[in-house]
Amino acid sequence: MADAGPLTLRRRVLAALAALAPFLLRPLLRLLQASLRIEYVGAEDLRARWARGERVVLSLWHNRLLMVPIIGAGEPVCVMVSQHRDGELGTALLNAWGVTTVRGSASRGAVGGFLRLVDAYRHGNNLAVIPDGPRGPRYVAKPGVIHLAKAVGAPIYPIAYAANRVRQLRSWDRLIIPMPFAHVVFVGTEEDYRFGLEELFDHIEIVEGYRIGEPLPPFV
Repeated sequence: MADAGPLTLRRRVLAALAALAPFLLRPLLRLLQASLRIEYVGAEDLRARWARGERVVLSLWHNRLLMVPIIGAGEPVCVMVSQHRDGELGTALLNAWGVTTVRGSASRGAVGGFLRLVDAYRHGNNLAVIPDGPRGPRYVAKPGVIHLAKAVGAPIYPIAYAANRVRQLRSWDRLIIPMPFAHVVFVGTEEDYRFGLEELFDHIEIVEGYRIGEPLPPFV
């Protein structure tokens, strides 16, 4: 019983933050977005598909999750967030930027989360899948994104971003947060099934470093 007090307090704090996040963070996130100098590389085919009204499956590492709304560029996007209590705050953050979420993960609620993503796609959403989520290992891709893309019949677009001014949290994924007025480069490519997702992400990060034009922060 000795641990019940701190645990209950933590749950209450998380619940309060999740409830307040959309109201407190929406204007701050909008201001951050407006201050960024954003560059897109390899997004022509993706934008052409969106212009034709097509939907896709976006794939990005967990520590790039915060920028999904910018990657989506106003398109409807749905992402699966962990059923763990900490996922409530992540859900609130994404909802604050207009991203739809469903709950589930590879370890808890996997089938339900998968089916809810399929349903979201059928109702007009693009899907964003985190291949190393919800708890890692960081930068190790699970096969769920491939199965999901085949289930809905959509192409996969691995996407990452880098910035010349960032902060990284001490979370398991080392979440990357661009600082105001940073130069941010988004790099994407359509999935080539001759290669694995990890190889494609390695290629993307090389392009990011070149486009930033200066040493990148150690995203490790």
